[in-house]
Amino acid sequence: MMRLRREDPRVVGSFRLHRRLGAGGMGVVYLGSDRRGQRVALKVIRPDLAEDQEFRSRFAREVSAARRIRGGCTARLVAADLEAERPWFATQYVPGPSLHDKVAEEGPLTAAAIAAIGAALSEGLVAVHEAGVVHRDLKPSNILLSPKGPRIIDFGIAWATGASTLTHVGTAVGSPGFLAPEQVRGAAVTPATDVFSLGATLAYAATADSPFGHGSSEVMLYRVVHEEPHLQGVPDALAPLVRACLAKDPDERPSTLQLSMRLKEIAAREAHGMGDIRPPAQRARTDRPTGRLPEGYVEDTAGYAEQRTERRTVGTPAPGRPGTGTGAGQGKAQIKGQGPRGGPDSRPSAARGTGSRGPGSTAGRTGGRPAPRTTGTGRRPSRPDPRLMRQRLIVFVVVTLLVALGIALAQKL
Repeated sequence: MMRLRREDPRVVGSFRLHRRLGAGGMGVVYLGSDRRGQRVALKVIRPDLAEDQEFRSRFAREVSAARRIRGGCTARLVAADLEAERPWFATQYVPGPSLHDKVAEEGPLTAAAIAAIGAALSEGLVAVHEAGVVHRDLKPSNILLSPKGPRIIDFGIAWATGASTLTHVGTAVGSPGFLAPEQVRGAAVTPATDVFSLGATLAYAATADSPFGHGSSEVMLYRVVHEEPHLQGVPDALAPLVRACLAKDPDERPSTLQLSMRLKEIAAREAHGMGDIRPPAQRARTDRPTGRLPEGYVEDTAGYAEQRTERRTVGTPAPGRPGTGTGAGQGKAQIKGQGPRGGPDSRPSAARGTGSRGPGSTAGRTGGRPAPRTTGTGRRPSRPDPRLMRQRLIVFVVVTLLVALGIALAQKL
């Protein structure tokens, strides 16, 4: 926004003007507000155009058509004065940057964002065309990205369906690079005209450039009519649809309703593929469990085991004591197996883990952890058979009952 200049009016109709929002070929746009504080974007027509009676008549028809537009994707017309010295009209103020500024500052948008914006704009154009109006100047700077979604603004040069695109001086009205070929030739405008402009706008959102490059107005208009658009950089999901919108023949372009439905499908698919919520980052390859110990870990463990072996060897009890041995973990096991006076404990040697162990004992290899219980042959004891244990229990109970019965009978006799 810019401050008001000396030549700028301070009050227009019932609106007080606060700032300049911009200026174009038709006039200056101001930020204003009414007595209730409602903010509006108010455009005042240039003095030279205001003196043209043909322009005034056309402007009156356009304002009348704009009043019929009903849709959430356009800035609602609030008020207008067609008989003023300088005609003006006010629309609802839409906060937010234009699509042009958004792309210029942050770069091309993602496929999901472009498809979502395009779907909303297509739906808005359906409402515009149903009112019998063709925008004729759809471009990135005329699309505002509000918190509630994109909004189409600046219907200043909009025409009723079927009207010519040429002014009385024979020049095309619109922005080179976003005009449709029929506008350049001076043919009648149709809803397909806005579809072409929307396709060029979506291409800009994907590449930050016009699909027909840069150059003078004459060069740009020639490319629009005779050359194919450059769509390098447009996402693959959108490129075929954008190319169809930029067809030279209006009859080959999709309708706004078809375009809206197709873009909604693309937006949903792209959003689902991206998740809107980014997928969790995959773990690095080295973080995945492989079932193997890292090489450094193995080396450190081997060194640590050697140190513990040396310490235990130095701490081995002198020969002659009961139960002494030469195993790596023998000293520690022997201390645990001694009684209060240093003699052997009353527990079996197998329980103390001191039975036939040598330098290659399990305790030495496992870093001091207790070895599993073994039999005298060095094998683990087999688990008793449950069926055999059940039979023995039954026999024991029966014998006990018979003995008790015999004792009772003996006492009676």
